[in-house]
Amino acid sequence: MDVIDLFSGAGGFSTGAALAGCNVVWAANHWPEAVEWHAKNHPDTQHLLQDLHQADWSLVPEHDLMLASPCCQGHSRARGKAHGNPQHDASRSTAWAVVSAAEYHQPQVAIVENVPEFLDWRLYRPWKLAMKALGYSVSPHVVDAADLGAPQNRVRMFLVLTKTKTPLVLDLPKMDHKPASSFIDFDAGNWSQIDKPGRAKATLERVRSGREAFGDRFLISYYGNTKTGRSLNRPIGTITTRDRWAIIDGGRMRMLSRFECRDAMSFPDTYQLPDNHRLAVHLMGNAVCPEPVKRIIQAVKEAA
Repeated sequence: MDVIDLFSGAGGFSTGAALAGCNVVWAANHWPEAVEWHAKNHPDTQHLLQDLHQADWSLVPEHDLMLASPCCQGHSRARGKAHGNPQHDASRSTAWAVVSAAEYHQPQVAIVENVPEFLDWRLYRPWKLAMKALGYSVSPHVVDAADLGAPQNRVRMFLVLTKTKTPLVLDLPKMDHKPASSFIDFDAGNWSQIDKPGRAKATLERVRSGREAFGDRFLISYYGNTKTGRSLNRPIGTITTRDRWAIIDGGRMRMLSRFECRDAMSFPDTYQLPDNHRLAVHLMGNAVCPEPVKRIIQAVKEAA
């Protein structure tokens, strides 16, 4: 099965497709660093660095499956959804590139990933009607990555669009959850003392509450509204585009390494990352989890 990947980012969708036995023939993104690292990890794929509003779809290879992750920032509650905000409105508009690509190529199946709030977008109904006008049935699936093989609680929406008379409802497995302890290396990383001058009061409070609940080893969220610790015996919370999760080990602490972020996202341990920690974390936090994608595509193949 030949696949193209719109808004390919760091390559989570592409990697999941490859794990499912697909051939990723083409991938595109407007972010140079994302295209660079996608190309390092998928050297046999044709790459395009471009704003996909301006894409010439006649230059895109024929394919059986189209994958697309249009920008989610304009939909996410974490980033705000105010109408009239030019940045967020432009972000939401990227979803129309999926319609134009589908109109030209008419693949049998397309899978679109985004945050669940995509379904509340005030233009979702016109967008859905456009896809239906092209002959697609639209089937939304809201899934937690932890249920599909990733050691992370990450709730995302996958729209399965098929050239069928009725929507394709996938029979997805619900797997045993993998704990955060499965990928954390306590012998690696740059640790610092928790009790040091300048440590934020909110951080110390999170550590205190975590110790009461979980003992010496646990996770805390370094920002946000979470005021308690998080057990290492459950999946980690959502990996974001900047350092969020800190590991507590007795009197010391550190942030997740870029490789731990990669493992939490369920990328293979051979997946290459930049040496720049901030860039690597951004790429991972902006990606799609490959293991859930693999299982979604496998379910599509089985249902077809």
